[in-house]
Amino acid sequence: MISVAMSTRPNNGLSQAYELLKEGKPALAKPLLEDALADDLDNKEILFTIRCANFWKEELQVVEHILLPFEKGERIIEGWKRFVTVIADMMQESCEASFYVVRRGIFTLALEYYQQHLEDPQQILRAEAYRKAAFCHKQLGAFETALTYLKEANTLLDNITKREDAAPILAEMADCYALCGQDNYAKVFFREAFFLGANKIDFIFLDSELIYRLVELVRQFGYPDRVMKEWIPVYGVLYGVLNINRPLRPIEFSNLKRDITSLENEIQSSTSEISLLVPRLINKYFWLIDYYMYINDDREKINDTLRRIRLLNEDVYKKYTM
Repeated sequence: MISVAMSTRPNNGLSQAYELLKEGKPALAKPLLEDALADDLDNKEILFTIRCANFWKEELQVVEHILLPFEKGERIIEGWKRFVTVIADMMQESCEASFYVVRRGIFTLALEYYQQHLEDPQQILRAEAYRKAAFCHKQLGAFETALTYLKEANTLLDNITKREDAAPILAEMADCYALCGQDNYAKVFFREAFFLGANKIDFIFLDSELIYRLVELVRQFGYPDRVMKEWIPVYGVLYGVLNINRPLRPIEFSNLKRDITSLENEIQSSTSEISLLVPRLINKYFWLIDYYMYINDDREKINDTLRRIRLLNEDVYKKYTM
């Protein structure tokens, strides 16, 4: 599709501008785009592409003055978050080719910076470099390579950080599995990630249709973003999206019971964080019920957990038990 669109552009200067954008050189592309616009003042695609070039020209000027390659990559990722927000209302179908070349150039550049830290002596920094490099590979369409990098990041972090710190990596692994067409793996890893720490997950790193549809469904309820994250795994279960799980190991069951007790105590004593704590606790209850069902435990334990869910949210209880 890209090559066809390129061949219909009015002059070689415009094609050259797109190649420069693909190479991450918006400052060099900008004058060529402006020349093309002079010959076609009403061309919305060229106008959109100039806005993109202006944005990234300024962003990359800031990046040039940052010393560490990793920090350069971080600045580009932060810039991308702002960029997709800024251009969201400008995007039209005719601008897809422009968006593609800009994305390719920016993430190729960011990838080069992160790759310089893949052998960093600091294990945590090395793991984060693998994670961010994976995001770049995913944006470039190399989903399986991204998954390999994420697995390496997960291995590096194992046993050196808190359990919830693995949540973003697991969510991104799930996203890659979904993009590779392996939805069953995706559902398991998404549910695991939200179990460990929904508040740690940044949706800017998630692109698959599976999680996008779920997020949009939950967003309709009007929760603030922080609260919405906690409700996503709950509605994921209620809507049958996150309907595949794995059995807990004994140590994980002990941790689950501890987390539930802690959350119940927090809800009893807290007022300001109730909106966050309630969906977080419901999600833990869902895992507890799954565990009891897996081991064929006393039905009364399941009923007791259901009663606790009902006390927290009658609507969730009805949807879960219907």
